[in-house]
Amino acid sequence: MGKEQVGIEQNSELLRFVTAGSVDDGKSTLIGRLLFDSKTIHEDQLEAVAQTSKKRGLDHIDLSLLTDGLKDEREQGITIDVAYRYFSTPKRKFIIADCPGHIQYTRNMVTGASTANLALLLIDARKGVIEQTKRHAFLSSLLQIPHIVLCVNKMDLVDYSEEVFNQIVSDFKNFAVKLETKDIRFIPISALEGDNIVDRSKNMSWYNGSTLLDQLETIHIGSDANLIDCRFPVQTVIRPHKKEFHDHRSYAGRVEGGIFKKGDKVMVMPSGLESTIKAIHAYKEELKEAFPPMSVSIELEDDIDVGRGDMIVRLNNQPNQSQELDVMLCWMNDRPMPLRGKFGIRQTTRNVRCAIQEILYRVDVNTLHREEDVNQLQMNDIARVKIRTTAPLLWDSYSKNRNTGSIILVDEQTNETVAAGMII
Repeated sequence: MGKEQVGIEQNSELLRFVTAGSVDDGKSTLIGRLLFDSKTIHEDQLEAVAQTSKKRGLDHIDLSLLTDGLKDEREQGITIDVAYRYFSTPKRKFIIADCPGHIQYTRNMVTGASTANLALLLIDARKGVIEQTKRHAFLSSLLQIPHIVLCVNKMDLVDYSEEVFNQIVSDFKNFAVKLETKDIRFIPISALEGDNIVDRSKNMSWYNGSTLLDQLETIHIGSDANLIDCRFPVQTVIRPHKKEFHDHRSYAGRVEGGIFKKGDKVMVMPSGLESTIKAIHAYKEELKEAFPPMSVSIELEDDIDVGRGDMIVRLNNQPNQSQELDVMLCWMNDRPMPLRGKFGIRQTTRNVRCAIQEILYRVDVNTLHREEDVNQLQMNDIARVKIRTTAPLLWDSYSKNRNTGSIILVDEQTNETVAAGMII
């Protein structure tokens, strides 16, 4: 790889996307084809997959094996856990979260999609829009994923029919009016044959749109992050204790919203103390500004009391501060969640304790109907709940800022993450 390409990759944008679909819709084959056709697979990986394909009696390389890493997955030919894959092209870097399609793995979909810019939903051209398609689209909308690309796969098995594709597009659009996602795109593909993945299909001349890779490389994600509301949760205080930095004190963390600049007037919450940004540091350099998702340390003009869990914000733009939270919660533990249950709650860098006060309703993710009079949640249930915390949290609604609007609940006895939630 030449110096020029390395330079391009280091400065290129990062797109996180999640893939979801029903079992056997071809997600793993699609990702394998994407990696294979974009020439981002090592020779030893390809050789191992070729040998496994041969052992199975296949006359072609089974590209789905590139992503199905767990032993059970390889044996059953399905995806069980969230598998993360990384690749890059000269235009952009990518992180793929390959999520399982079964209903019992809803929690995995929530985990994989929580940080995604884009959801790649697969539909089998022979089956059309089914319940699992609607469930994955609803979860993508619930998790505020800004972009959805619907890939109608296995077009080779319906003779590359334009009519079949148009019918599926029409059916999905009728359902999508219930969703909050505004940017939805449709691509007819064959992951097995490589149609419209990296190279334009010769079998579907009627399709005038972009290939999948072209969509992934060019879709605009620069405005996905909240660049208006300045939010900097403090992770740790930096005191080097060295002669050359004898009086240095700065606050390290990740910018979760807005743009911070040297000279900005800021407030530290929850104390309400005010100061001015003296400097912004990144590893070995000083920066003029910092924006999401940069990890930096901020130095203030005044020596005030700041610690982990505090948040640096703009004077006239503050997050909500309360002990009462209205949350859409996905229960992830195999033990049911009881009403009045007590847990640790983690939100940005802040850790406190909380209790589930009320379950308002549970959502049937297949029909989107609300089920009331619910006293406990089972694994993979999604419900709207009222939570009370032992100390105030500093939060924005999830729809406004996914970073400051998300929480996790932790079992304090086992330290397991038992739920993930989005503050309404």
